[in-house]
Amino acid sequence: MSNFSLVVGPGELVGLIGPNGAGKTTVFNLLTGVFRVSQGRIFFAGEDITRWPSNRITAAGMARTFQNIRLFKDLSALDNVRLGAFARHDYSLWGALARSPACRREEARWTGLAWDFLARFGLTRYAHTPARHLPYGEQRRLEMARALIGEPRLLLLDEPAAGMNQAEAEGLIHLIRDIKDEFGLTIVLIEHQMRVVVNLCQQVTVLDFGAIIAAGPPREIQNHPAVIEAYLGNDSALLEEDA
Repeated sequence: MSNFSLVVGPGELVGLIGPNGAGKTTVFNLLTGVFRVSQGRIFFAGEDITRWPSNRITAAGMARTFQNIRLFKDLSALDNVRLGAFARHDYSLWGALARSPACRREEARWTGLAWDFLARFGLTRYAHTPARHLPYGEQRRLEMARALIGEPRLLLLDEPAAGMNQAEAEGLIHLIRDIKDEFGLTIVLIEHQMRVVVNLCQQVTVLDFGAIIAAGPPREIQNHPAVIEAYLGNDSALLEEDA
C-alpha cells in the first residue's frame, strides 16, 4: 500500500474498488489484524487498533465476510451462525468446561439469536444442513448472518455479489440496504459488480497498484478518466438507474 488513507463515518456505506491485485482485500486484512501494519496507524471508534490481534478487533465490533467463502463446511448452518457470536460470549473457560448454569443460559440466548438470524436471511430450512450443501448464493447469505450475530458496528463485505447473477445481485442490493438500516451499521464494500456499487455506496475509493487514484460519489467516479483507464472501461451497465 502507498499513502493509503480512508475515513469512514458512522452509518456510511463506502465502496472500495479497483482491478484485481489493486490491494483491496489487503486493506481488509490490515483492518482486521490478519496482516501486520508496517507503517501508519489504524483507528476504530476513536481507538488506535494498529497492533491489536484479530480477536480483540472482532470483540470491539468489526466483522467481515471473505472474497472466497469461509464457512465451516461440515457444520450446520445453525452452528456456523452460532460460532459468529463466539467473541461475545460472557462466560469463563471453566464455566464452559463445567457447563455452569450461566454458560447454559448464555448459549441458549445465542442459539435463539442464531435462529433469528437464519430467519432474517431466509435460511431457516437449512438450519441443520451442513454448510457445504447450501446453494452458492445461500452460502453468501449465511456468511453475512454469521458476521452480523456478533453485533458489529463496522461490517466489511468482500465481494458479496461474486458469482451471483443479475437477479441475485438485485436481491443482495436490497438486503444490504435493509441490514444497514435495521442494525445501524457502517459498511465498507469491496465489489466488482459495478451495478451493486453504484446503487449502494455513498462514496467510492478506487485503488490501483496499492495507491488511491480517485475518490468521490459513485456517479462522479464512473466518469473519472483514471478510473476508466484502470478499471471500469466503457461498461454501459454503470449508467443504469438505481434499483
